[in-house]
Amino acid sequence: MHQLAAELNERIKAGNPYVYEMLSDLGKNLYYPKGILTQTNEAKEKAYRFNATIGMATEKGRPMFLPMIQETLAEYDPQDIFTYAPPAGKPKLRTVWREKILKDNPSLQGKTFSNPIVTNALTHGLSIAADLFINDQDVLVLPDKIWGNYNMIFGLRRGAQIHNYTLFNGKGEFNTQGMKEALLAQKQFGKAVLLLNFPNNPTGYTPLEHEAKAIEKALVEVAEEGMNLVVIMDDAYFGLFYEDSIKESLFGRLANIHPRILAVKVDGPTKEEYVWGFRVGFITFADASSMVCEALEAKTQAIIRATISNSAHPSQTFVLRALESPALAQQKEEKYKIMEGRALKVKEILNSGKYAEYWDYYPFNSGYFMCLKIKGVKAEELRLHLLERYGVGVIAIGESDLRVAFSCVEEEDLEELFSLIHQGMKDLL
Repeated sequence: MHQLAAELNERIKAGNPYVYEMLSDLGKNLYYPKGILTQTNEAKEKAYRFNATIGMATEKGRPMFLPMIQETLAEYDPQDIFTYAPPAGKPKLRTVWREKILKDNPSLQGKTFSNPIVTNALTHGLSIAADLFINDQDVLVLPDKIWGNYNMIFGLRRGAQIHNYTLFNGKGEFNTQGMKEALLAQKQFGKAVLLLNFPNNPTGYTPLEHEAKAIEKALVEVAEEGMNLVVIMDDAYFGLFYEDSIKESLFGRLANIHPRILAVKVDGPTKEEYVWGFRVGFITFADASSMVCEALEAKTQAIIRATISNSAHPSQTFVLRALESPALAQQKEEKYKIMEGRALKVKEILNSGKYAEYWDYYPFNSGYFMCLKIKGVKAEELRLHLLERYGVGVIAIGESDLRVAFSCVEEEDLEELFSLIHQGMKDLL
């Protein structure tokens, strides 16, 4: 093991030995090297005549650039576009995002958590979490309604054993008891990784207040049984809360709640700011020890350096400008109202009763999606029929579930959409 890795591990042990036990073998061996980047930073401070360290081209003290490209970005300083961003991301962007997290999640006030580290969108952030905390055959606990890429990120890449629990109980509420039992079933191993995704993809559900409190209580009880828990919050659709759900991430509630619980938040502007192609995300850790947080930041930078080196600088610059713009709040509110209108229209259609014999629907109150539980027809068969016959695209999940993204259907077209799904089922029945 490299000396720098050992030093980081000793800092984590000193701050919270349970977190050290949670690390994967890869996680324990990661360190941030004092290599080219360290030497480059030193050169920036001291090489006042020639700086021949960094692997990029400059011209007249500025980054070299093609005028034809810069003309389309005239409002930006070339220094904020063409240079490499640091592996952890633009410092100002990280600071502004941390301030945003604190503002959006009042439960975080007074708690210790790391500075967010920029990732190449959320999938990359989840992958980093997998590298840090998943060894081959470690257990990842997920509900039965999930984003399918989790299987690739955690199972295929890292060899995690995925254990599912039913997302909803018989009352149509979040199945806290099922989650707790799935975690305690791993007690013999002493560790489990739990992933919580709210608003949920594919169902569009976010817990209500009493459900959030129950989740918090259950996780503490599991930790009290002597289990180390890494709890990853995939907050891709954060902020799109339309009805009576909680309005903040569970990250705030779980941060510093127990020394055996490490809370990890993966989020970003992809959906929050409607910039899907920018590929900017963040990963943030919460532990009562600042030493642990700092060491985990360093290990995360090591992963970034060893995989993508750094995330794209222009996207970070664009996101930072948006976050600092006084116009952002109003423009986001306008988009939110559109999304809310679509969600409530879907609920109105489904609650009309005219489709009750053809499908039920899972609870939804947030996000981009909702999920039908169809009756008498296989989901994949219906999906193909709708696509071929009516030009309607939906997502089949398992035998009976159909995911509908109201996010990309105009409110006035939703009635027709569900009518066509209904017609497709009638055809097959």
